[in-house]
Amino acid sequence: MNRGCMSTGVHPCRVTAMVLKVFFPSCCSSADSGILIGRWISEQSSAVILAVVHFPFIPVQVKQYLGEVQHVTKVNVSVLGSWSNSKQEKEESLSEFLEDLGTIFCHEPWIQISKEGDSKFWSCSTLQKHSKDPQEEEIILVYYDQRKVMLSHLHPPLDTSGQRAEDASKLSAIFDTVARSQVLFMTDRYDEGPIKLTHWQSDGVEASIIVELLKQASVPACMLLTFLLSLVSGICRSRLLKLWPLSFLWSKLSTCEQLGHRLQHLQVISSNKKAQNQNQFMRKANIFVSLLIDVALGILLMSWLYRKNRIGHLADTLIPVADHVAEELQDLLQWLMGAPAGLKMNRALDQVLGRFFLYHIHLWISYIHLLSPFIEMILWYVGLSACLGLTVALCILSDIIALLTFHIYCFYVYGARLYCLKIYGLSSLWRLFRGKKWNVLRQRVDSCSYDLDQLFIGTLLFTILLFLLPTTALYYLVFTLLRLLVVIVQGLIHLLVDLIDSLPLYSLILRLCRSYRLAAGVKFRVLEQQDGKPLRLLMQINPLSYGAVIQTYRLPTYSCYPRDSWASLCKKLFLGELIYPWKHKGDKQN
Repeated sequence: MNRGCMSTGVHPCRVTAMVLKVFFPSCCSSADSGILIGRWISEQSSAVILAVVHFPFIPVQVKQYLGEVQHVTKVNVSVLGSWSNSKQEKEESLSEFLEDLGTIFCHEPWIQISKEGDSKFWSCSTLQKHSKDPQEEEIILVYYDQRKVMLSHLHPPLDTSGQRAEDASKLSAIFDTVARSQVLFMTDRYDEGPIKLTHWQSDGVEASIIVELLKQASVPACMLLTFLLSLVSGICRSRLLKLWPLSFLWSKLSTCEQLGHRLQHLQVISSNKKAQNQNQFMRKANIFVSLLIDVALGILLMSWLYRKNRIGHLADTLIPVADHVAEELQDLLQWLMGAPAGLKMNRALDQVLGRFFLYHIHLWISYIHLLSPFIEMILWYVGLSACLGLTVALCILSDIIALLTFHIYCFYVYGARLYCLKIYGLSSLWRLFRGKKWNVLRQRVDSCSYDLDQLFIGTLLFTILLFLLPTTALYYLVFTLLRLLVVIVQGLIHLLVDLIDSLPLYSLILRLCRSYRLAAGVKFRVLEQQDGKPLRLLMQINPLSYGAVIQTYRLPTYSCYPRDSWASLCKKLFLGELIYPWKHKGDKQN
């Protein structure tokens, strides 16, 4: 990047050229002649032009107006130079008059930009009247879209080291200057004031009747919603819900957890506290859109369920499916009680376990047929809960699956406990043969001497447990596979729930429709380059990628992933330790 400058005849010496970057709003290209107001960033040798003040004006009023803007925006706005549109002005003394303005407003350097009629090349120069050692400057004129830069939010790079972080900090100063100067853009050409400005809203301040009506209507709506939420929160914090049965159900059911999660979301969006920064505003907007789409999908599901008596058809299908599952389990147990895959099992233990599990299946079939007259009514009321959102309906589906497969869970727990008991018994007896024992107090294996009777009894128990292990292990393996199948189905449902809860839908829609609002950086395109003329660049905004949008604005949710690694999970399965559902209650993750 280079800088070009005009010599003012103060001193003939030449030193190393400096680079001056002038960020000029493209909306001011056709503005009438006047003075340039903006911010000078001395650390970067950059001038950010914000608006053009037209003739005629009174310098005292301009200084007073800029003082008011500085007080409101906390941005050091000043007069940086002059702007001449030769197509509008034909007076020969205009250039001399514009140079004299530099002595009134006293800014160093004084930037002079002039548009030469219909020519595509502009002239840009600087005056340094008070400098004893004027430097030759090469000027780069950078055009930017003022509206897009003001509305966009520049995100820091994911890689915060090296040159990229330094470039991001320089760009953030430019974006921050334009964004904080929003008060300056509220004056349009229809205002009857002593100062006339040209900026991106000069032709009229953007407004929407619908937006204003929604703002007015949102106040009483938020007050009513806040009152209802405070009432619901008071009921949830009451001592009645802390009693044993209710507290147990609240901690175990996914539906209760999802309702509590959505209740927190409603409290966030109904809060009258204004968002302090861009991240808080985006979080509120993402939560609001997520709730809106969730409820809309739930209402669509509810309308589908209650159309053409689908609830009745579902209830009529549920009982035969449950009977079919019970029959398949009975056939599986009959197969295990015989000679499964040609394996020689311990017949006595095999018959005891098989009849024990068959009795549970008999109890389960009786339980299902006892509920059969009420299933359609239960499903009818459960379907109404879809109006609370698709996620609530999915959580209810997960809880229904857990209730309908409770017998499989019982089978798994019985098999796992029996298998675990034998595994730990065999490991303890194996230490006995080696003259070792487990020290409970110090949590380590110590040496120990055993007498002949202890070794004899240990040998008998080890032999009995070892020969009974294959029968127990086979039952444990079958019911563990069934349990894992149920857990995988529930895990997929919870994955879908967490996807709906955590997906930043508003940010994704904003990235799709107005990508400049989520800026990852900028790129420059060369417009014109000619010897003796300033280099003209066009600054364009690079939007965030969709992956970066999700990573930046993903909403906090509840984990539905296993805490354990695959190695730890396999170890638990081998030792017979219980594998609980992947949904861990109360574990909040970002």
